[in-house]
Amino acid sequence: MKQPGSRSGHLTYCTNIHPGESWAEVLANLKRHTVAVKARICPDAPFGVGLRLSARAAEELEEPATLAAFQAFLVEAGMYVFTINGFPYGPFHGQPVKEAVYRPDWTEEERVHYSDRVARLLAALLPRDRNLDGSISTVPGCFRLRDGQGVRAAIAKNLIRHTATLVNIARDGGPTIGIALEPEPHCLFETNTEAIEFITGWIFTDEAADALAGQCDLSRSDAHQALRRHVGLCLDTCHAAVEFESLADTLSHLRASGVRVLKLQITAGLELSPVTPDGLAVLRRFGEGVYLHQTVIQDATGKLTRLLDLPEALDSVPPREGDSWRVHFHVPLFQSNLMGLSPGFRNTAGFVQDLLAEHHRHPLSQHLEVETYTWDVLPAELRGVPVDEAIARELQWVVEQQR
Repeated sequence: MKQPGSRSGHLTYCTNIHPGESWAEVLANLKRHTVAVKARICPDAPFGVGLRLSARAAEELEEPATLAAFQAFLVEAGMYVFTINGFPYGPFHGQPVKEAVYRPDWTEEERVHYSDRVARLLAALLPRDRNLDGSISTVPGCFRLRDGQGVRAAIAKNLIRHTATLVNIARDGGPTIGIALEPEPHCLFETNTEAIEFITGWIFTDEAADALAGQCDLSRSDAHQALRRHVGLCLDTCHAAVEFESLADTLSHLRASGVRVLKLQITAGLELSPVTPDGLAVLRRFGEGVYLHQTVIQDATGKLTRLLDLPEALDSVPPREGDSWRVHFHVPLFQSNLMGLSPGFRNTAGFVQDLLAEHHRHPLSQHLEVETYTWDVLPAELRGVPVDEAIARELQWVVEQQR
């Protein structure tokens, strides 16, 4: 939805919270859940949709009659799509996902073809009368354990190829669409600073501009502008908080680099501080088997220890005085105080509040998306309200932080 005030941007939630890999399942979820969320949060105004499409759903939606039917449904329902989550390629619910969520990555041909298809779909779905740009969030290069010689060059080459698709969409009269790298713990780009350094060092270069110019028949100057327009960041507030990123430093790096924040994903991670044996025992309940729950531990000196998954951290790091644990486990924004679980539990909404305050003063992005996709695997006491109500409460929480 368009938030109050002309500078606040468009706010939605990501439909990856709802299980569904086929287009029929995605559409059924929109009709059942997203329509209900709209009725709760903005019944009398258009509601933006943050669409998640698997590779299978994207291929099925591309069929002309299916796409036309969906366009008609959006108009009838008073909804519009402005951003797509193009991160998870395959199944995302109901079975172990873990590090498979990053494959195919940006070293692989399938990621380019999938991203091109999603971009064409978004171009067809963006309402022409709203003068909207589109954004697609994507894998931060690749999983860190796949790093090696030539990896960054391969990623840059494929991102430039995808940018050529985005340039051609706009040149053919379509909208401007950006591909947004989403830093995440234990990936090639774990922090926003690392992603910024990659983009400025590999994408905003003369070599990259020359490669794009050759693919799109552009001047070097126009190619530079196109790369800056079409390639940017998805700043996920859970990931940044889990990495103990300094918001001030991140914003400073962004402003100095000229890298655009194409999407803000507004979500909270899990924090335990102070660390106690009882607290760690409760934390073990979050070590479920579907998703990776990367864990970052900050000691009393500020040193960070990064572990791939929560069970590994619990089995290898004893409780130490002065430690703070942060876990990549998305928990509801409106449940900031998790003390009912055990002393020291909270979410990382404080980081979100600081970022939204800055966004209210100096808008960082036109696209804001709530993304608490772990609803089905939360401990029971954290999902005591129906999912549609929980989504609406998160959206309302975001609005209230900016007043």
